[in-house]
Amino acid sequence: MSYDLAVWEGERPADDKAAARIFRDLHDHYIDTDVDHPPTDRIAAYVAGLLDRWCDLTEDEDETSPWSTGPLIDEAGGPFIYFPMVWSMAEEASAFAATLARSMGLVCFDPQHNVLRS
Repeated sequence: MSYDLAVWEGERPADDKAAARIFRDLHDHYIDTDVDHPPTDRIAAYVAGLLDRWCDLTEDEDETSPWSTGPLIDEAGGPFIYFPMVWSMAEEASAFAATLARSMGLVCFDPQHNVLRS
């Protein structure tokens, strides 16, 4: 079981319902497609910030990484990233990910509960 987060560039949506619509549109356009969309510089910097805290799964010899896939940057497309983390570390890792997103002016969304993270 994993816990997923979505982070993207843009204005913070007015509410959770608007955020869910934006999430679906971004996911369909950048992730659920055969077209390769390299991550933007801001999303790449966000992923680098996540990896400054915990190593990439591909480098996790001690099994301390919360990321469920690797390389983590491969989960990004354009101005959007949708990434899973292991359930046992989800609370700590998602809190860090949401705080980092906010500090970088990015939107963080929990698609399991359809709510914006702050």
